Amino acid sequence: MPGSPYTDLDRPPLNARALERALVGPGELWTSLDVRTETESTNADVAQAAREGAPEGLVEVAERQTAGRGRLGRAWQSPPRAGIAVSVLLRPGAAEPERGWRPLPAKAYAWLPLLAGVAVAEAVIRLAELPDGVLPALKWPNDLLVGDAKCAGILAEGVPDGGGGPAVVLGIGLNVTLRADELPERPSGPKATSLRLAGAEVTDRDPLLRATLRGLATWYERWREADGDASASGLRGAYLSRCATVGREVRVLLPGGAEFTGEATGVDDSGRLVVRTAQGERTVAAGDVLHLR
Repeated sequence: MPGSPYTDLDRPPLNARALERALVGPGELWTSLDVRTETESTNADVAQAAREGAPEGLVEVAERQTAGRGRLGRAWQSPPRAGIAVSVLLRPGAAEPERGWRPLPAKAYAWLPLLAGVAVAEAVIRLAELPDGVLPALKWPNDLLVGDAKCAGILAEGVPDGGGGPAVVLGIGLNVTLRADELPERPSGPKATSLRLAGAEVTDRDPLLRATLRGLATWYERWREADGDASASGLRGAYLSRCATVGREVRVLLPGGAEFTGEATGVDDSGRLVVRTAQGERTVAAGDVLHLR
């Protein structure tokens, strides 16, 4: 049947009702979950909902994006049902008296893409059954690598107060069953891959999405309960244990053509990368970096 989601049996559609039953309910962070057959950009949709005052916990998933975006406006494209494209709405600057959460300052928000990276990495490790010796790793600030190739990207976007307080939209794109001829071209940085190409035994998107959203909720709740303290919540330790950037020589390209090199030695309490250079220690925030190589 033309246009049927079952024309490619390796890529069945997500089960929207089952996902909602599993993830949305009393006491859960996620308050609504919308699975769309197609949209331009889940991040753009959720950002618009944020401007209109939507509450924290909104989740949008798309089987296909026609204008998906990554960091610095880079395109993120995937065939229908070949990956996971999900965006969530968070309001870390708003108090939640029932949960005992105080509003967090904007400077703490830099940890959100790193938090999302931990959630994705843990979901893949737990469920994908990759070959022995192939472990997901995080490339600061927003990539998930599998076998030194990019398998997922994360985009965090701030949205000004639209009536519900300042918001952050977190978008995650995970390549699941893309074939070699379907991978996006990457003129710079690590080449692209998918879980299937990396040898994963499990490529069912439903459990991968459930695990990612559950992990994201768990880490977000811990982080909020610790008043945004990444160390006290355990987030900083979890991130560093998965980070492939720390301990390596890196080349940092800055806006305007400036650059410097050195050894990445850690991530500070504000989520900035710490680099030891010949001239001394430097820290860089994700928003200050064009490329990290």
